[in-house]
Amino acid sequence: MSNLLDSIPRLPVSDATEKMMDLLTDSFSSLFDFVQKGGKSAMEAITEMLIAVPPIIFIIIVAIIAFFATKKKFGLAIFSIVGLLFIYNQGLWEELMNTITLVIFASIIAVVIGVPFGILMSKSMVAEQIIKPILDFMQTMPGFVYLIPAVAFFGIGVVPGVFASVIFALPPTVRFTNLGIRQVPKELVEAADSYGSTGWQKLIKVELPLAKSTIMAGINQTVLLSLSMVVIASMIGAPGLGREVLSALQRAQVGNGFVAGLSLVIFAIIIDRLTQSLNKKKQ
Repeated sequence: MSNLLDSIPRLPVSDATEKMMDLLTDSFSSLFDFVQKGGKSAMEAITEMLIAVPPIIFIIIVAIIAFFATKKKFGLAIFSIVGLLFIYNQGLWEELMNTITLVIFASIIAVVIGVPFGILMSKSMVAEQIIKPILDFMQTMPGFVYLIPAVAFFGIGVVPGVFASVIFALPPTVRFTNLGIRQVPKELVEAADSYGSTGWQKLIKVELPLAKSTIMAGINQTVLLSLSMVVIASMIGAPGLGREVLSALQRAQVGNGFVAGLSLVIFAIIIDRLTQSLNKKKQ
C-alpha cells in the first residue's frame, strides 16, 4: 500500500505557489513599492505626532475618554492612568506609540474592508457561499504564514506588519456584520419596504442601526486580533512592544520579556474595555 502511495507523483503545489507569487510581485511591483513607501511615511508621521504629545497629557486624555465611555465610572480611568504610567516608567513609551499606530492602521483598514463584505454576504447567498470558506481559511491559517506574502510584497518593516495583521484580523468584522444584518427582524424590513424605501435607505436607516451592536462586537475582536499580531509582526521588522518581547526571547531576558508582555496586556485591556463600553453605550 505504501509503495502504491509512493508511486503517485508529488503535486507541484509549492512550485506553483512560488511562480504565482513571483508573477504578482513582478506585475505589481510599482504598486507594492508605492504602498510600502506611502504607508511607512504615514505611519511614521502618526507615531511622531503621538510621541510629540507629552505623556502626562496623553494619559489624562485616555483617562477622560475612559471615564465618559464607561458612563462616568472611575474603574477603567484609574486603571488606564496606573497602567500607562507603568509603561512610561519602564521606558517603553515610544514602543507603545508604535504599537498604537500599527493597531490603528490595521484595525481601520480591516473595518473598511470587512463591513462592505459583510453587507454583501448578508444580501447575497452566492456571495456568502464564496466568502465564508475564504474566511474559514483565513481564521484557521497560523498567523506566521501571513508573514510570507507580506515580506514578498512589501519587504520588511511596519507596512508588511500591518498587511499581515489586516488579513489575520479581518474575518470577525465580516462575519459579525453579516450576522447582525441577518438578525434584523423581517417585520421591520418589510415595513421599510412598504413605505417605499430603496435598498440603500433600508440599509442605512434600518439594518445598520439595528445591527450596530453586533458589528461593534466584531470590530472589538478585530482590534484585539490586530494587537495579537504585534509580536508576530515584529519578526519582520515591525516596531513596537512586540519587538521588545521578541528581543527578550532571543536573548533569554525573562524580566524584560515579562515587562513588555505585561505592557501589551495593559494596552489590550484598555482597548477591549473601551470598545466594549462604547458598544454598551450605543445599545
